[in-house]
Amino acid sequence: MRRQGILKTPVTVAVFGFVSMILLAACHPGFAIREAPVAVHAASAGSAHSVVIGADGALWAWGDNIGQIGDSTAITRINPVRIGFHTDWAYVSAGTFHTAAIRSDGSLWTWGQNTHGQLGDGTTSARSAPVRVGMASNWYSVSAGDRHTVAIRRDGSLWAWGSNENGQTGDGTGVFSRINPVQIGTGMGLATGWRSVSAGDRHTVAIRSDGSLWAWGANNRGQLGDHTRLNRSVPTRIGLPTWPTGWRSVSAGTSHTAAVREDGSLFVWGWNNQNQFSDNPIWDRLFPSQIGLPTGWVSVSAGGRHTVAIRAGGLLWAWGWNEFGQLGTSTQSAGVQTQPIQIVAGLAGADWYSVSAGQDYTLAVRTDGSLWAWGRNNRGQLGDGTTITRLSPERITTR
Repeated sequence: MRRQGILKTPVTVAVFGFVSMILLAACHPGFAIREAPVAVHAASAGSAHSVVIGADGALWAWGDNIGQIGDSTAITRINPVRIGFHTDWAYVSAGTFHTAAIRSDGSLWTWGQNTHGQLGDGTTSARSAPVRVGMASNWYSVSAGDRHTVAIRRDGSLWAWGSNENGQTGDGTGVFSRINPVQIGTGMGLATGWRSVSAGDRHTVAIRSDGSLWAWGANNRGQLGDHTRLNRSVPTRIGLPTWPTGWRSVSAGTSHTAAVREDGSLFVWGWNNQNQFSDNPIWDRLFPSQIGLPTGWVSVSAGGRHTVAIRAGGLLWAWGWNEFGQLGTSTQSAGVQTQPIQIVAGLAGADWYSVSAGQDYTLAVRTDGSLWAWGRNNRGQLGDGTTITRLSPERITTR
């Protein structure tokens, strides 16, 4: 969903240095420019707010705002607002009411709601501007969920904080919430070796460097994929015995999960009330179920009750609930799209670079760096200067 962070550029060892820093992001957090970046490297859709990183490394946000925009206000923004003056943002993830981002020096920053310690700053105080999480400068990726956050450091260690009422932090304890980052997997031989992670509403999924898939947290809808409905408080391996390794990417939605394997096959499991599984009629799927064309899938994003994915050649497809036009098919209905349908914007349809499914809307970036948005817009989450629902991709341009 919106929980999976988006990397600005491929990370190399040279990108993240051990640089001592002060809280620079709070210097001019309310610097508001009512225009969007011309080119975008990364975009993340939350519940009803959006954050993007421009080609110049600047950070922008818009939509619903009780602090998750990061502009030092609680004012809903229907146009993109630049956050601070920095131009070295590398990774960003929009959660439900909070946001997390990493700068190119490896420092981690969070802002927004903090009722369960999801900001990881040692408090439960809300923040309306970016605050630094600890002093570590080796953060690699981060994913913001509903009320919890997960992140990976360059050494492959996995950390989590925030709400733990369903075991979603994965620390194996009954502690209700964590206000500071806690390392995960230390007592299981899993202290390092984590490659990617995605936070859903109340569950977490991750892939290790050997291509194995793991999940933990809430499992009432089978969103963990371990053939049960039992919550898990520690990482649990998924896909055994058929698919022990070979997982390329994974995305946690509200209560369903989607993943792509190295052979290009696509799998979905969990809640299926609005055909998040395409043509599979089963209400809940308790284990990974292959859908769509057998191969050729590159990436996938699980949203609230819809799913979007990119195929080889830059083709974009969507399926699931479409009441607010979040599938981008130029139609709107309370029904569902039971088969993956290709999304075409304008005259071109084969140059999509990345996609992020929010609660009831979608953001996507094309290979030319242009940003497109569609779906629900009641809080200005599309960033087009209106609160009008869009049934097909609309370009978010400089104003």
